[in-house]
Amino acid sequence: MNGDGREVADAEDDALFGDVANLIEGARQRAAVAVNSELVRLYWSVGKRVREEVLGGERAAYGQRVVKTLAARLTERYGRGWSRRNLEKMVHFAEWVPDFEICETLSPKLSWSHFFELLTVSERPKRDFYAAFAAHERWSVRTLRAKVAGRLYERTITARGSADGLKAELATLSARGTVEPTLAFRDPYVLDFLDLPSAHSEADLEHAILDEMQRFLLELGVGFAFVERQKRMTVDGRDYRLDLLLYHITMRCYVALELKSRPLEPGDYGQVTLYLRWLDAHQRHAGGAPPIGLILCTEKGPEQVALLGLDSGEVRVAQYVVDEVRGAFERIVARAKALEA
Repeated sequence: MNGDGREVADAEDDALFGDVANLIEGARQRAAVAVNSELVRLYWSVGKRVREEVLGGERAAYGQRVVKTLAARLTERYGRGWSRRNLEKMVHFAEWVPDFEICETLSPKLSWSHFFELLTVSERPKRDFYAAFAAHERWSVRTLRAKVAGRLYERTITARGSADGLKAELATLSARGTVEPTLAFRDPYVLDFLDLPSAHSEADLEHAILDEMQRFLLELGVGFAFVERQKRMTVDGRDYRLDLLLYHITMRCYVALELKSRPLEPGDYGQVTLYLRWLDAHQRHAGGAPPIGLILCTEKGPEQVALLGLDSGEVRVAQYVVDEVRGAFERIVARAKALEA
């Protein structure tokens, strides 16, 4: 075989290997999903049976002793995965998800490790929130743990202004996979990974974001994609520059992100509104949704936000923090609890 023939044969061998490898990997992935789904169904069924048959009604008085004995016997036969603690988690799982159809919907998307982690979240609305987003955005367990630690729920409630309508929007997210702007934006955004000093310029902020774009988009949330920096828009012969142009895949709209390394000022609203009108006229795709604006600033007053309508509508505002994260989180939690009350 000459050199050309050997190269053709090698290419064919590589193509065959690639095709077979893809088949194997696909089968492995489907098998893993099937095994996970079956395990979640099993643990739900065990939890339901223990809860209803042992811990309910007249048997509640000695239920804990029965669970302890059951755990010991199951562990002896099937191993350490059937400890008393795990059985109690299964019972809590069945209490949290009483409908088997809901379990069937979530089991292909979330592993038992996800549910085990979610059950550490004590408040039901908060747990439902993280479950819906973990399933929709296919979070790893590590990502789920980081989102909980990062107070994503509290920041979302703060950005919305209240918890009203959240349950309905989460149901739509789970059923249709569509996210509303009130769920897509948070307040504040924690940008401590940018390593910026307390005193910094807007140019410093923009450059730091560009250097850490992947982590910045993760902080914004799944669905955001970077399009362009310093987007030029010409109006009446004058050039304007938008700091960052993003696109939200699920909402199917452009997001005009304006950076302010200072407190919010009234003129910021008019500036971003102009950018949105230009994007709607010159950049919006056929079938796409109207663009949305987001002003990131260091501070915003509640009265100014309310008067300008920046807590809803086409232009939103959110604070960002680059240091003193613990103190910022404490303020977020306090405000979110007040809004839910």
